[in-house]
Amino acid sequence: MDMESLMAQAAELQNKVALAQENLSKTVVKGIASGGACIVDMTGKYDLVNITIRPDVLSQGADAVAKIVADAYKDAKQKADDLIDRVMGDATNGVQLPM
Repeated sequence: MDMESLMAQAAELQNKVALAQENLSKTVVKGIASGGACIVDMTGKYDLVNITIRPDVLSQGADAVAKIVADAYKDAKQKADDLIDRVMGDATNGVQLPM
């Protein structure tokens, strides 16, 4: 493989990855805990967009609220991780690395 071809492939990969990262920053996943008692909206770049807590949860005390929010965050993060794997995998699919 010649150097010009290698550089062209590297530039193509860089463009695909940049586009994938831009798409991740615009895509929002929802983490849900306790049957919708708390919903965390997060981008595919792990930016927290919104937290919604059902009013009845607030009367359960700070520890319960913290646990429900943490559970919703963990769910959102897992969904973001899965999204990242899929989007970045698609972006780099078919790119042949030199041997």
